[in-house]
Amino acid sequence: MPTGQSTAPIATNTARSPVTPRRVYRAVAIAESITWSLLIVGMVLKYAAGLGATPVLIAGSIHGFVFITYALLAALIGVNQQWGPSRIVAAVATAVVPYATIPFDRHLERRNLLDGDWHREATGSPRDHVWTRRFLRWLVRHPRTFVALFILGVIVIMSALLLIGPPGGWGTK
Repeated sequence: MPTGQSTAPIATNTARSPVTPRRVYRAVAIAESITWSLLIVGMVLKYAAGLGATPVLIAGSIHGFVFITYALLAALIGVNQQWGPSRIVAAVATAVVPYATIPFDRHLERRNLLDGDWHREATGSPRDHVWTRRFLRWLVRHPRTFVALFILGVIVIMSALLLIGPPGGWGTK
């Protein structure tokens, strides 16, 4: 080796992000379960304690926000992790059943379906060349845009659902 050259490896931009799909999924799955508890407590306060609709309105709004966040993230993480459509639908469906996101998280963990980092580059897999994977890779490479679009998406969905009316009031006109 010529004098003055370092033996240290050349640094590349392949460092793992501390915000892995596993950490994001787990955090939001737990948050979704916690908000189920808030909603149940809100319903008990409304119906058993006679405190009116306010507890359910507050808890339901928080739960709705986290539910939408979980559903969108489950879909995005499913695309990133190359889950099939049925597994992505199952992940989203677990948010409908109280506390089901936690056992589903464990199911994914046992099968190593949350392993790995965000996919920033295409591989040779044909799955990597569909528009959803290309768009997700672009978002991952632009995290500020990703977060802004994600928050905007949650707000738009929540606003649309609030315009339709609360779930308990659907079809009661």
